[in-house]
Amino acid sequence: MEDINRHNNEIQQNLEFWNNKPILRTIYNDFYAEILAQIDHQLTGKIVELGSGIGNLKEYLPDSICTDLFKNPWIDQVEDAYKLSFEDNSVSNLIMFDVFHHIEYPQIVLNEFYRVLEKGGRVIIFEPSISLLGWVVYGFFHKEDVAWFKKIKTQSLNIDTDDLGYYAAQGNASRIFLHKKYKSMLKGFEIIKHQKLAAIAYVMSGGYSAKQMFPDKMYLKIKRFEKFANHFPWLFSTRLLVVLKKK
Repeated sequence: MEDINRHNNEIQQNLEFWNNKPILRTIYNDFYAEILAQIDHQLTGKIVELGSGIGNLKEYLPDSICTDLFKNPWIDQVEDAYKLSFEDNSVSNLIMFDVFHHIEYPQIVLNEFYRVLEKGGRVIIFEPSISLLGWVVYGFFHKEDVAWFKKIKTQSLNIDTDDLGYYAAQGNASRIFLHKKYKSMLKGFEIIKHQKLAAIAYVMSGGYSAKQMFPDKMYLKIKRFEKFANHFPWLFSTRLLVVLKKK
């Protein structure tokens, strides 16, 4: 488990950065606003976040269930995305923030999502977006692999997920949700929204661990540039918001 525990080590490090980097909290306010706007509150099931990390969602959505592989004080319950404990048709909205690219066998997870979601239930996914700028940011300045040309494992059965280690492929969301090649993986789901965001402020903030490249007072000016950059997603997008709906 030493390899998979790398996730928990990163969670502890990220909590420290979160508490000591105000601009990060400002930027994530905007990210969570995008996510919360996609939640269907008319459905009756549970609202669940998978891979909650440091548990930020609770601040914005107190009635959500925050889950992770690791039991930290801010986590409501331990969950494995491959084998969820929720009953069939019992979840209204599933949220994944920077988690999907850590899923080595996405077909198994998507099948599990379909099982637990009620009819019309949503999967809300916020991930890296691979544009020209995205390639530079994630390919050269991020420790995790983009894995754009690596085979995506499409197996759906007979996989022992208990022995899986650390996995990361930052390009998987862009490949699976935006390319027709992987359309068959989404059987039972409809993509009702996909939005590419420039998120220049996040890139220049250095994220959790890298050095911030602008003073906090420049944030609003950078946000104005983002509005322009959003018109050219092939060039500037670094974030991808995808919403799936169970048919």
